[in-house]
Amino acid sequence: MDIVNLKLPDYYINRELSALEFSRRVLHQAKDPSVPLLERLKFLCIVSANLDEFFEIRVSGLQQRAEIAGATGGAAGPDMLTASELLHEIGLRAHELVAEQYRLLNDELVPALAVEGIRFIAEDAWSRPQREWLHDYFHREIEPILSPVSLDSARPFPRILNKSLNFVVGLEGTHAFGRPVQRAIVQAPRSLPRLIRLSPELPDTGPADFVYLASVISAFVGELFVGMEIKGCYQFRATRNSDLYVDDEEVDDLLRALQGELIASRYGAAVRLEIAHDCPAELTSYLLEMFGLDAGDVYHVDGPVNLNRLMIIYDLAGRQGLRFPPFTASVPQEISDADNIFAAIRRKDILLHHPYESFAPVMDFISRSGQDPDVLSIKLTLYRTGHQSPIVDSLVAAAQAGKEVTVIVELRARFDEAENINLANRLQEAGAHVIYGVVGFKTHCKMALVVRREAGHLQRYVHLGTGNYHPGTARMYTDYGLLSADPALAEDVHQVFLQLTSLMRTPPLSRLHQSPFTLHREILDLIDQEVANVAAGGNGHIIAKLNALVEPEVIRALYRASGAGVVIDLVVRGLCCLRPGIPGVSDNIRVRSIVGRFLEHSRVYYFHANGAEKIYLSSADWMDRNFFRRVEICFSIEHEDLKARLLADLDTCLSDNCQAWELRPDGHYDLLQPEGSDAPLPAQAVLLRQLAADFSAAAGRPS
Repeated sequence: MDIVNLKLPDYYINRELSALEFSRRVLHQAKDPSVPLLERLKFLCIVSANLDEFFEIRVSGLQQRAEIAGATGGAAGPDMLTASELLHEIGLRAHELVAEQYRLLNDELVPALAVEGIRFIAEDAWSRPQREWLHDYFHREIEPILSPVSLDSARPFPRILNKSLNFVVGLEGTHAFGRPVQRAIVQAPRSLPRLIRLSPELPDTGPADFVYLASVISAFVGELFVGMEIKGCYQFRATRNSDLYVDDEEVDDLLRALQGELIASRYGAAVRLEIAHDCPAELTSYLLEMFGLDAGDVYHVDGPVNLNRLMIIYDLAGRQGLRFPPFTASVPQEISDADNIFAAIRRKDILLHHPYESFAPVMDFISRSGQDPDVLSIKLTLYRTGHQSPIVDSLVAAAQAGKEVTVIVELRARFDEAENINLANRLQEAGAHVIYGVVGFKTHCKMALVVRREAGHLQRYVHLGTGNYHPGTARMYTDYGLLSADPALAEDVHQVFLQLTSLMRTPPLSRLHQSPFTLHREILDLIDQEVANVAAGGNGHIIAKLNALVEPEVIRALYRASGAGVVIDLVVRGLCCLRPGIPGVSDNIRVRSIVGRFLEHSRVYYFHANGAEKIYLSSADWMDRNFFRRVEICFSIEHEDLKARLLADLDTCLSDNCQAWELRPDGHYDLLQPEGSDAPLPAQAVLLRQLAADFSAAAGRPS
């Protein structure tokens, strides 16, 4: 038997190209006519937000690698694509994706919204009363805070804020001081709304008629340059490198260093230029030169340069018939029937599946801990919490009440750095002990530990989760949380908290596996054990539900397991670098991605273990960063009823034939459809019907 070289580049999908494929799957939701109209608009906005982050972080890093390595070097991943090759392929796919976004907006969504009375009125369609009203609005609300900059030798090209709305204006004539002027820049402050709702009191104007801010500025820009001839006014937006670099080893104060980096990142190197589709080539070339970009970095758009700003329509013009049907998340009976949440947790472990089940018990657990006179201490990790978090409020109240509150705040949670700096300061002012994680490692685990005095002894309670302590995302992301008073589990959590505060080694843990220490090795061992079980004549089956599968050694272990006859089912929402279906390598591996109403976010690992069935929940995806550069936890589920419930949920995901996309060997995904007499089975809708307290399927098919 030939030995297969599992390191061949052809066996790996590039992670950046996989990320663009995920955006394509999300865009399909925006194209799906069975999805409610405002939800389609929201999915379109999500694609834009994803692309922004992709360019700010991933493309910017590739451009740096390409500059350092040159055209022939820079291959970093197992697929062995160089940075230059990858940037070329990204450009082709991203341009295609953006063109499809604007086609969808202009040809389908805008007309469909107009039918529902939600209109975006272009300048050439303004009535005289509307134009007069907008002219007055321009002078009252816009012009007083604009600072137009004419460009000449004394006025160099201004600093342009990352992702801000700007206008390049073509001029002809001389300014007040007698010199000719050809160009000017107008920057739109972020305080200005990007959509302006017209007064419904105007003739032929509905209650949900909107005008783009860009249209208003373009229409009246001549009043900013009196005496000059306006040759044209064109909106543009520059995306900049926003990856923060702070060398933990070299700074004395991480908080201060991050604050400085946050300011600097607003003006990082430009990586993309979005500009109005009708902007003349001369002005486009000028902007590319000013930003140090090439022709391939420009994206001509027929519409607002930042589609994500249309998200406000979802709330401003929202009507329930144009959204997903509402539901009320349930609360497990074990909690609702108990005298208090501590009594419920003492009786048995409680598994919560958000958003189908409410996040309120988790918030109540923290809140009651802060109020209960018998609670002595609360420890918790915070990665993302959201603005005005009730959990942070509870921790502040607990600290002010004199309880021992320790919070591990990860300041380097990408794009939430400023928010986390603010909450860290607030917690410290209240008297909480605040730790900024570990040098060189992001603290990404989700865990809380409460110590309570009961009947003369100390009783510990824990909450462990796959998602953040963020009530907002708990309504939109699928995640699991476990509430437990199990002594062994609580002792492990206690030891991890001691490690995070003291930086000392932990003793061997019985219920947890932890990155960067044991988790990677444990996953490899569990995969290898399935191989050994098959070799001994048993059965082998692995199911993993993840956000991303990237780490090469785990992928090679899965390839070996597939070759040995282990059946492998992977539900990977986003990045997947493993190629399924390669003869002799990955025949027994199936990969699917579910994209629907909720963002799939939970991490669940299942191993058949010759019938002993091991199931784990975790904060970690199977990526290099999660295994080696983050503090993560993975915890076993021991109660048979909870294991059975998790396995049933996994089976539901694996049976989805409506919103599941199957990954093909060439790296593309196909949307699955019911075959023959098969009934449609959208996994998220099934779980809503099973778990939500109040959900009416008659209100419409949830996506």
